[in-house]
Amino acid sequence: MSPTQHRGFTLIELLVALFIAAIMFAIGYGAINQALLSRGSIRRDQKEILQLQTAMSLMEQDFVQLAPRPVRSLDGNGYLPCLQGSPLSGSSDSSDDSSDSFDSSDSSDTSGPAPLVVLTRGGWSNPTGIERTELERVAYALDNGTLVREHWNVLDATLSSTPVKRNLLKHVLGVSFRYLQPQARTWVDIWPGVSTSSQGLDSFYRQRPMAVEVTLDTRQWGKITRIFEIAQ
Repeated sequence: MSPTQHRGFTLIELLVALFIAAIMFAIGYGAINQALLSRGSIRRDQKEILQLQTAMSLMEQDFVQLAPRPVRSLDGNGYLPCLQGSPLSGSSDSSDDSSDSFDSSDSSDTSGPAPLVVLTRGGWSNPTGIERTELERVAYALDNGTLVREHWNVLDATLSSTPVKRNLLKHVLGVSFRYLQPQARTWVDIWPGVSTSSQGLDSFYRQRPMAVEVTLDTRQWGKITRIFEIAQ
């Protein structure tokens, strides 16, 4: 009886098997790499959406709680309206190609562009029970493609008062505000308008619009418009 012969794989068969395994590994690596890239893109989109929602929520809280309380001017001569809006610095020509890292922490830097809108709002929370008013002076500005919210720790600020700044939203191409007049029911870009002879100075400084329209021109999501109704 002849011994049993065990036949092994030939070199060609091994090469074919290695080639098929390499193809399978390449396909699997491509699928995993694409999944990781998609995951990173989804996380970035979620982060930007959260920043947008936070910015809109803060603006809504500020405008809805607009208080008819003028403040003293910074130099102490006269007063400023409870709501003061100007469209002079509402666009950004900067491409803002810097790092996507976003710092939403508060800052005390006093440099920056002129604010787009300044207002007095109520409902300033006081969890520590500090002896201060519940009214707060708030401003919004566009600084090199970043929407910035400012507030002062005192209501009637002076030239030495430093605003606390918070970066809300990056990659903003432009910001515009419009105000709905109570009597004419028309939208205007500047608030307050021109004082009439029959209108007292105190009443002029305390007047509020019926609603505020905010339009954010973002690089990622295009133009987004919200209207906030103001209780009279």
